[in-house]
Amino acid sequence: MSTQTAPPPAPAPARVVAGSSRRRHHRRTALSAAGFLVPFGVLFTAMMLAPIGYAIYQSFYKVHRQGLFGGAQTTEFAGLDNFTAALHDGDFTASLGRVALLGVVQVPVMLGLALALALLLDARSARLRKTFRMVFFLPYALPGAIAAVMWSFLLVKDLSPFTGPLGAIGIHTDFLSAGWIPVSIGNMITWGWTGYNMLIIYSALQSLPAEVIEAAALDNCTGWRLAWHIKIPMVRSSLVLTTVFSIIGTAQLYTEPAVLAAARIPGASNKFSPIMNTTLTASQADQNLAAAESVLLALVTLVLSFGLLKFTQRKTADA
Repeated sequence: MSTQTAPPPAPAPARVVAGSSRRRHHRRTALSAAGFLVPFGVLFTAMMLAPIGYAIYQSFYKVHRQGLFGGAQTTEFAGLDNFTAALHDGDFTASLGRVALLGVVQVPVMLGLALALALLLDARSARLRKTFRMVFFLPYALPGAIAAVMWSFLLVKDLSPFTGPLGAIGIHTDFLSAGWIPVSIGNMITWGWTGYNMLIIYSALQSLPAEVIEAAALDNCTGWRLAWHIKIPMVRSSLVLTTVFSIIGTAQLYTEPAVLAAARIPGASNKFSPIMNTTLTASQADQNLAAAESVLLALVTLVLSFGLLKFTQRKTADA
């Protein structure tokens, strides 16, 4: 009697094995990515999203206190009352106007200087690029508070090194007076941030295709014609990026006017910028109104930034 052995099992198709291996690889990749993203997500939620959500929540409530010293207090839903009060607060709306006017004048001047410096560094005839790049960027490396203190001494009428030369040509101006404070603050911001924006634009210029520049040179398009017709249009995205950053930074203006106000400069006000006004409101035990002012400032900044992006995208699409 003969016995028959069962045939060995057929090997799994190569396609099934490859698919299973690919799925395991994708799973490991996803887990690795999650391992890096989870710490950031936790910190971002705790330090950014949670405070924003809490500020929005606080802006819809109002605290009523009974008595002046340690009386009982109740929290009630106020709807849009805090936002209405913020919009009727003359100091808050005036600070918005000052910062808006400052941004309209200072941001184009700063970005124009940054673009000019970047184009000069990118020119073929430029020498000592690394040295000048470091010199232009150096003011940004100086902390804003220290720079503001330095400029406050440089602009004091009796101590300023500019008083003598300006007086010799008939200009007798106190740059720290109430009328000149916005100009002085704009000068501080321009001095500190031009180099930062210059590096962003210069990096974009360095990434331009060499064949495009060579083709323009063969067509006798050099110098400022090359910069105006070729380089500037090709770095438009970097110009938009620096403009958005500058709008956000101007809306968050605090350090320079706060230093001048702390130094008891006669023309400086502790309500110069919206953030300074909001901080003062919060210190006066009206956190709900301060939260509403913060939300309004964030909305204004969001509308301006998003509006600029949409406008530039539409212009690019039409071109």
